Amino acid sequence: MKYSLFAIIPLILIFTNSFGQVKDINELDKEYLNWYNSDLETNEMAGASVDKVYEQLLDGREPEKEVVVAVLDGGVDINHDDLKGMVWINEDEIPGNGIDDDNNGFIDDIHGWNFLGNAAGENVNLENMEYTRVYAQNNPDDPNFEKSKILWNTEYEGRKNEKEFLRRFRDLYYKSLQIIKDETGVEVESEEDLARVNSTNDRVQASKHWIQQTYNMGLTNEDLDKIMDQNDKFMKYYLNKTLDSRKIVGDDPDDITDTNYGNPDVIGPRPDHGTSVSGVIAAVRNNDLGINGVATNVKIMVIRIVPDGDERDKDIALGIRYAVDNGADIVNMSFGKQITTHKDWVDEAIKYADEKGVLLVHAAGNDGFNIDIEDSFPNDKFLDGTMPSNFISVGAQHAELDKNFPASFSNYGQKQVDLFAPGCDIISLDTANCYSQNDGTSVAAPVVTGVAALILVYFPGITPQEMIGLLMESSYKIKKPKMYLPGDGRKRKKAKFVSMSKSGGILNAYTAFLLASERYDDKLTLH
Repeated sequence: MKYSLFAIIPLILIFTNSFGQVKDINELDKEYLNWYNSDLETNEMAGASVDKVYEQLLDGREPEKEVVVAVLDGGVDINHDDLKGMVWINEDEIPGNGIDDDNNGFIDDIHGWNFLGNAAGENVNLENMEYTRVYAQNNPDDPNFEKSKILWNTEYEGRKNEKEFLRRFRDLYYKSLQIIKDETGVEVESEEDLARVNSTNDRVQASKHWIQQTYNMGLTNEDLDKIMDQNDKFMKYYLNKTLDSRKIVGDDPDDITDTNYGNPDVIGPRPDHGTSVSGVIAAVRNNDLGINGVATNVKIMVIRIVPDGDERDKDIALGIRYAVDNGADIVNMSFGKQITTHKDWVDEAIKYADEKGVLLVHAAGNDGFNIDIEDSFPNDKFLDGTMPSNFISVGAQHAELDKNFPASFSNYGQKQVDLFAPGCDIISLDTANCYSQNDGTSVAAPVVTGVAALILVYFPGITPQEMIGLLMESSYKIKKPKMYLPGDGRKRKKAKFVSMSKSGGILNAYTAFLLASERYDDKLTLH
């Protein structure tokens, strides 16, 4: 088998574009620390101009409202030092007494609710994909069956071939390390070790060249093991047609009236993703700890609905309803999938939030798809042909305003994506008082959520429809020549950035705040 390192590029991107969990934030790339808050004109990084709002527009202004933001995710480390004082507390519930004190149907829901657990405190962690679950039912009459079958088989064949490629690649990789060790005595664990290898032996030179190529691509020994582990996870869990993680919960996931399930453990077994999302929104500003969240005067309500795998439509719908019924002003939804089995339930929940004046902010997704064409759920295309006025979809962009500005992984679409926001090299919170650096529309959406919350703190009467109008109208329009469309092909097409979203722009908190002031408050003084 002839090996090409180009073949492994898509596999390593998720590892080389993220940094491991660190206690000391200085171990991360500090060039990007808080860049999502920066201003293009001031800092030459295409952030959301959040700091400019704090520096120029808030002096002398008092907050009008404390905004509650519900984070529908995989759980949040509510004990992180950089979230102190920023977590929602249900004042009407007495902690740990086993009683539904406020009669909202949830026992001891002090900080939110976990729809992925049972009353005994057991929680779902790993799950399969929605298309796996549909395909496993083997019901050709199901309208999702054929698509699910194609998705499953495509993914299965791809992962099977990938596994064989990775196995051979890793064998050759470690064989090269062993040759170097046997012939020179150097045990290579880093690029510095490799530089010490000095030999005229042909086998050593060939092995050194091979290892150097992998280092040039940013691939380390640890990354290679992680890629193998990820492949194993796909085969063992995501594509496992017999996996039944839901039995832990004990409900009927196909009965929306079966609502007596879950537990108050909002941290759960895998809170890293939701902690990162919450940090972008609300990490305590200027506390000399780590990062500066976008918004102040906010509280994070945690609603755990996303496992390591695909979320269930029932949990999405009930999670939105819990947020609305318990006082959330904004709901952040950094998740998505290609198949929906109960879209009507989710549609009704979105409508309910719309009726109650709650804004929903959704990550557009990380498939590099044009979602005007490809399905992505949840979305605001209702089955009855109507659309809500409270749903905004967010794509991801880089800090550098060049031809690669739209993130290659980001979904896009002139109808289905509303605007873009910072979503690459985002340093945020991780579990156990740590920090990490990641890419994704998952971290772009909370920048929008944070800006919307910041505006709502000072203009509490703004409706979701008005807020979306503000954010889109005030977005910064990129006038540069064509940029690369997102996607993973080697020959990516180019297009004008304005064609990649409904607004054609990127989030700008400063101009949005000014526009809000112009429309809703004539007392703002510039400094």
